[in-house]
Amino acid sequence: MPHIPLESHLPGITGLLEYRKDSAAPIRELTQILLRGESTLTEGERELIATLVSSRNQCVFCTTAHTAAADILLGESETCQMVKDDFETAPVSEKMKALLGIAAAVQENGKKVTESKVERAKNAGATDREIHDTVLIAALFCLYNKYVDGLASFTPSEPAFYQKLGERITTVGYNRLPGGYDQLKTENQNLK
Repeated sequence: MPHIPLESHLPGITGLLEYRKDSAAPIRELTQILLRGESTLTEGERELIATLVSSRNQCVFCTTAHTAAADILLGESETCQMVKDDFETAPVSEKMKALLGIAAAVQENGKKVTESKVERAKNAGATDREIHDTVLIAALFCLYNKYVDGLASFTPSEPAFYQKLGERITTVGYNRLPGGYDQLKTENQNLK
């Protein structure tokens, strides 16, 4: 049960962002820039960062939502699960392993991002911007995870909900739907 009154058809962060549209606007814009904007990291790689951090923060809503998005973008479901289990043995590039190591450090404590972690990423081919964006994505998802769980936002358990959410994330991105979210009242009730 959420700690504050939220629209019941808008679980997770969506309901929270709708609750405060004024504070949601810059959050959405930053997320759109980082996860869907121009980057040398693929959208799938950026979703892996979001998923790893959310998983380590034990935020079920964000982990499940971004796992669905990553799986869609990667075109398979094994890699994301392996990243969550142990990114060092996952089938991703050495550069991605190093960046995921940085993201994991940020999730624990920003000061855990050491010179050796940064050097490892650079030696594996990561650019300064990729390192910057990895840290910012990881920090942003720590905020989201704490936002969702701190206000006890509703977390659906139906896999079909997250599949639809993953599809929306990969097609629309992180912008607010132009017409709002009223159409989700029917969709989400049909998934229950």
